Amino acid sequence: MYTTADFLYDLMLVGIAYGYVLLMIMIPVFLKKKDLISKFVARKMVHLFAGLVVLIVPFFIMPYYAIFIALSLTVVVYFSSKDSSVKMLKDLYESIGEEEEEDIKSRLLKKKRSYLQGPFHYCFSITLLVTIFVIFAPHQLYFPIAGILIMIISDTLASMVGKRIGKMKIKVPWVRTERTLEGSLTFFVSALILCFLSFYTFGLVSPNSQQQLSFETIIFYSFITAALGTVIELLSPSTWDDLTVPIATTFIIFLLTFI
Repeated sequence: MYTTADFLYDLMLVGIAYGYVLLMIMIPVFLKKKDLISKFVARKMVHLFAGLVVLIVPFFIMPYYAIFIALSLTVVVYFSSKDSSVKMLKDLYESIGEEEEEDIKSRLLKKKRSYLQGPFHYCFSITLLVTIFVIFAPHQLYFPIAGILIMIISDTLASMVGKRIGKMKIKVPWVRTERTLEGSLTFFVSALILCFLSFYTFGLVSPNSQQQLSFETIIFYSFITAALGTVIELLSPSTWDDLTVPIATTFIIFLLTFI
């Protein structure tokens, strides 16, 4: 039975989630407006920290609240544009938006209103994965968490390492940006660590609501998920990897559990 105490506990988690995300967005936006960081750094800060709120999902007694949180944030990001009448949404676009997003949007969809394509894909991926697993596999939330953490952290680290020290180029014809061997190796190693932490923490240690995994299974899942994520990221166009990496990786490794 879902009690009043349970409701208040979940309500507290909702408040923590919104407060955390708001803070992780406001800090980079503020720093960018003061010209203390570049737009690239502001974008990576939001990308790296805001999505970590997904770690709170398994702790909800009624996890459907997580769907509402993810969906509402996705809507906010979608309506963030340089033409927005809401100052906060306009500031968000101006602080982390990329000019190429506007060009892609107008060229492919032939619409005037620009939006944060990359961050929207990022939020949409989280919303889709959280929704599907909360409804259909609420006791295996470590799968979407692993996929989302790869998108959040591994993609960011790979991008930074590739830009700074990447020397060995990997050319994929349909990928708009250059990939590097150093970046891909960074992606794989960090993804392996993140997947292990996700499966170990939520599949073996806590919380009790999750289906338990053996240590051997955790190692296997971690390696396969990291390898899948690395290959998918390498082959995905830069403006779409926030969709392809978490969604494809999560569903492929999940489906492998039925074999």
